[in-house]
Amino acid sequence: MMKTKIFVVSAFLLLSGSLYCQNENVENINIKFGGYVNWTAIYDSRQTVSLREGHFLLFPSNQLLDSFGNDINAKANFNILSIQTRLNGKIEGPTTLGAKTSGMIEAEFFGTSEGDVNGLRLRHAYINFDWGSTSLLIGQTWHPMFITEAFPQVISFNTGVPFQPFARNPQIRFTQNFGNINLIAVFLTQRDFTSSGPQGFSSVYMRNSALPESHLQVQFKTTDLIVGTGIDLKTLTPRLETEKKIMTDEEIKSLSGLLYVKYSSGVFNVIAEGVYGENLTDLLMLGGYAVSKRDSTTGIEKYTNLKAYSLWFDLTYGKELQAGLFFGFSKNLGSSDRIIDKIYSRAENISELLRLSPRVQFTAGKLRFAAELEYSQALYGKPDSYGKINSATDVDNIRLLIGTFFFF
Repeated sequence: MMKTKIFVVSAFLLLSGSLYCQNENVENINIKFGGYVNWTAIYDSRQTVSLREGHFLLFPSNQLLDSFGNDINAKANFNILSIQTRLNGKIEGPTTLGAKTSGMIEAEFFGTSEGDVNGLRLRHAYINFDWGSTSLLIGQTWHPMFITEAFPQVISFNTGVPFQPFARNPQIRFTQNFGNINLIAVFLTQRDFTSSGPQGFSSVYMRNSALPESHLQVQFKTTDLIVGTGIDLKTLTPRLETEKKIMTDEEIKSLSGLLYVKYSSGVFNVIAEGVYGENLTDLLMLGGYAVSKRDSTTGIEKYTNLKAYSLWFDLTYGKELQAGLFFGFSKNLGSSDRIIDKIYSRAENISELLRLSPRVQFTAGKLRFAAELEYSQALYGKPDSYGKINSATDVDNIRLLIGTFFFF
């Protein structure tokens, strides 16, 4: 495995600069090599729920009291990591079928699990066909609810999670341009960012539904303004057989939507977004689904969605020396139906989440030095029979993050 990784990285490094090759039509393919080297130091005032040794923060950990009433999770934490470092190859291809072709391959050393920290993982791998007003993307890239033109500009690698939808998915994306208006339609599946279910977090529930997730979005775009809205539908099949060994194909359908806006004026930018949805677990947000009914004879279950919403805004001012501020709020709304058994969620015991994070960064050519102070609050409690939390205890964390980036 180690030899394979060394070979892959070495081969990728050979693409440095531009690589030209000719096909039978004597047309050039240009591959431009890029990415950045990252160094990040992190201090947390308490234990957190996070990924990759604390690098990707979600929210503060709940209180864990010992026999004397002391909170074990109140202990501070510190780490230094460089696993965010990444490599990419941006490809410009020849005209094919009347379309300008391009593509991208990007990988980083973030790993695919806690046991794979420093491991090479795929971020993006896609081909794009551009006919001018029409384009077709095939491959893996950002989920359409992650708006690449309008996402939080925070220093933290969490990019505004869990308030901001965050996932990369294999997909087919069709974009039609009508002047200042883009119509975007996407069919996608799950890979690294998956839904929860009886077998834990896995892509098997969407695969067994035999239906891709579908998304439709309308975007209005000018030089200084972007406004958009979208709707998303996914279908999961949590089980193929019941606990009584009876075949079942019961599904859970989840509907979500978002509205976003970005305004840019010289050195000042403001971005805001609202998300309301069902079963947003695969996007690293609150929500999920639960068992609402079960047949006593066959064990066949029916499911109900846990709903949540989030609101966030992000402000930036400056260019080389830039200051910024992020604010996010998310609320667990529970279910419309009574829950009788297991909840499949990331944090069903959280009622609300809040984050406020000011930042400053200085860019000098290819170098960037950045610092961010991130205050996060989570309200923990016990969900009732509808997944709602009526009485909660707040838990706070303060994160100080310092990062250095060298772009190439």
